Amino acid sequence: MSTETVNLSDRGEGSQDQISGEIQAKHAEYRQKLDAGASPSVQPDLDFAPYRSSILRHPTKNLRHVDPEEIELASPAFGHTDVAELESNLTIVHSGEPLGERMVVQGRLLDGEGRPVRNQLVEVWQANAAGRYIHKRDQHPAPIDPNFTGAGRCLTDDDGWYRFLTIKPGAYPWKNHRNAWRPAHIHFSVFGTAFTQRIVTQMYFPGDPLFPLDPIYNSIVDQDARDRLVANFDHNLTSPEWALGYRWDIVLTGSKSTWVEPEGDEA
Repeated sequence: MSTETVNLSDRGEGSQDQISGEIQAKHAEYRQKLDAGASPSVQPDLDFAPYRSSILRHPTKNLRHVDPEEIELASPAFGHTDVAELESNLTIVHSGEPLGERMVVQGRLLDGEGRPVRNQLVEVWQANAAGRYIHKRDQHPAPIDPNFTGAGRCLTDDDGWYRFLTIKPGAYPWKNHRNAWRPAHIHFSVFGTAFTQRIVTQMYFPGDPLFPLDPIYNSIVDQDARDRLVANFDHNLTSPEWALGYRWDIVLTGSKSTWVEPEGDEA
């Protein structure tokens, strides 16, 4: 890596053309490794150079085993009541209707053998239709929707199904490089049986023109693994005169598993 690249990385600068060139080079390098007989890689590089802050934030030491009970003593609590059915409807949290395109997001939580994972806590959080989060650190000059908080949760049923009614999120700018924009996405969290088993991932929407420009999405160098993050439009899930439907399954293990975020990545 050149001194110029390191300095640009420290400042989060660079043009989109520069970032796109680095992404293409990384993908070409990966394809060469595949051609040489390497195994597919479904997880992103922890120090993916086009994702500028990953160079400064990625783990530099090997993982170590710790006492899970000790960790759970300091883990946060996500509510003190059972999960209510209405918590999966992000459009009725406030007194008025949120702005934007209503949509149903539904899918199954599966293990690597295709078996349903039952009674799992699934949480989502997202930007509003204008690409704005309800968070003090989000200073994007887009309107805040007073009728949309952008967070919900549900439990999977006996067949592993989850379902949310929400608003399609907008794209938003971020500080990775000059004129950087994130594709529209929804964050998903699955908890397993304990907080220490929590995984976090992102769901995207088909046909987004920002896909080839986004270094977070492209830090997954395998095309098949990237494609598994993109939901499918499903007309059978679409509610007449009310909401479009998208289907997205989450696979926890195996060669077709869904990518999960390293700790700390929440853009």
